[in-house]
Amino acid sequence: MTLIDTLLNDIDNILKRDPAATSRFEVVTCYPGLQAIWIHRISHKMFIRDWLWAARFLSALARWLTGVEIHPGAKIGRNVFIDHGMGVVIGETAEVGDGCTIYQGATLGGTSLYKVKRHPTLGKNVIVGAGAKILGGFTVGDGARIGSNSVVVKPVPAGQTAVGVPARLIGSHKQDVDVITTNNETMTPQIVFNAYGVLATDDDPVQASLEKLRQQLLAQQLQIDTLLKKIA
Repeated sequence: MTLIDTLLNDIDNILKRDPAATSRFEVVTCYPGLQAIWIHRISHKMFIRDWLWAARFLSALARWLTGVEIHPGAKIGRNVFIDHGMGVVIGETAEVGDGCTIYQGATLGGTSLYKVKRHPTLGKNVIVGAGAKILGGFTVGDGARIGSNSVVVKPVPAGQTAVGVPARLIGSHKQDVDVITTNNETMTPQIVFNAYGVLATDDDPVQASLEKLRQQLLAQQLQIDTLLKKIA
């Protein structure tokens, strides 16, 4: 694939995944996430050639221009979409797989002061919601979803959804299908993109456990009331 093909693929990827995008010109000029990734590709090549200061300076310039901070040592896959972008931070040893979507304010951060693998690895097609923090050198599996403002400090298996502080798994998810109807005609079903990681229909396992406990307490109270009546 030539450089031009790669750039066009990046642009068309955003046109497919963001209904607000109206043209290639708009995407190139108005999407800081795309601009940050393009600059990162240059700074990353500098970094692996040991042009360390130049790479860091270029990444700092990109942060100033776009609001997205990507360390030049980070590895970014193909068709990665950084939506809105402002405040996104991706650390030095982070790896972002193909097709991932990262929203504003998300952090792929490290928890170690040593020069080791200290930033997370995202598999393919991972969704990282706005404000989410993924901290540590573990792996988030393919197709996983990280809910907005979650703080993830442990690995997330493929296909799972993690929410909360600290994040907990709320189970695996299947691809939701949205059937669009127009003028009383049903069109081809489309896969619903779960922006920001979670849907209103997702169940919270902690809430479910509390509800089950509440039902048990009500049943026990009913039995106690029945015994008291008999004793009386």
